Amino acid sequence: MKRTALVICPGRGTYNKEELGYLGYYHTSQAAFIDELDAYRRDQGQTPVSELDGRKKYSLAVHGRGDNASPLIYACSYADFLSIDRQHFDIVAITGNSMGWYIALACGAALTPEGGMQVINTMGTLMHEALIGGQIVYPLVDEDWRPVPGRREQLLRLIADINSREACELSVSIELGGRLVFGGNEAALEVLQGQLEPLGRFPMRLYNHAAFHTPLQQPVAERAQTVLPGSLFQAPQIPLIDGRGHIWTPWSSDPAQLWRYTFDHQICQAYDFTSAVQVAVKEYAPECIIVTGPGNSLGGAIAQSLIGIGWQGLADKQEFSRRQKDSPYLLSMGLAEQRASVSRGQAPGCD
Repeated sequence: MKRTALVICPGRGTYNKEELGYLGYYHTSQAAFIDELDAYRRDQGQTPVSELDGRKKYSLAVHGRGDNASPLIYACSYADFLSIDRQHFDIVAITGNSMGWYIALACGAALTPEGGMQVINTMGTLMHEALIGGQIVYPLVDEDWRPVPGRREQLLRLIADINSREACELSVSIELGGRLVFGGNEAALEVLQGQLEPLGRFPMRLYNHAAFHTPLQQPVAERAQTVLPGSLFQAPQIPLIDGRGHIWTPWSSDPAQLWRYTFDHQICQAYDFTSAVQVAVKEYAPECIIVTGPGNSLGGAIAQSLIGIGWQGLADKQEFSRRQKDSPYLLSMGLAEQRASVSRGQAPGCD
């Protein structure tokens, strides 16, 4: 009997040193798809994704830059999606984090696989060429994933204070479960870095990330609307949940509005991944969540989003970890042992 599943696609920063060789190791059966992506990259005068993935050493300066990282992550994530065993899983909805929205569009067939590559590659290149501002991550929860009283309000007041200073522009970029991602210009980020209380590895500046999902990206949005036509889009075949928690259904979605959201609001306004996850599980009540690779960086944010609404009685990190050990609800294709329960030919292991 099939299990209903919510699929979540990752964003930037998920293809790192540990993921080098991901395509070559897991996706020899997707050679035709990867060849198409490579051909597109060659036509653009860019390094093919298979060549980047096949290099002997990982280079943050090469693999981490937007025009390379974005198509690499798309190739891995979409190939993972194709590998999900549909005899054992009924995919009822799809969402993604940040750039993962573009991958979700392709997985849900609102874009063709080739259209997905065009969107991903173009946006990664535009963001890399402009590289406007940056991002800093800071936690909203304690070590047990419980909200710290008053911290969100404190951080929002800090944003307002920094924006009152000359030449500073700072916004909420992403609501990421138990973390807040700030996006701003260099002047604002410098002040923010000095104002935030150090908590372990936080505040964390994200390398090679622009101020995604903030008004600073308006020039990128305008350029995207010029070079990426609405004809790329169609109504999805599987419901999609965007960065506002809005649902795009196969029977009621206007492709023109989907194009407008993707290259306007999605670029220039905060991306609420927390709401996307919460809306998806409340509306579709999936029996499991499948996170496509590469990497496994979204697990905590997804769990924290579920804890935030007390999903199935979840209250903290300890309870979530116990349930994952006994009967995994969250299945990450970036983890070999969980991947084996999702991929074709291996899915019975999760029953």
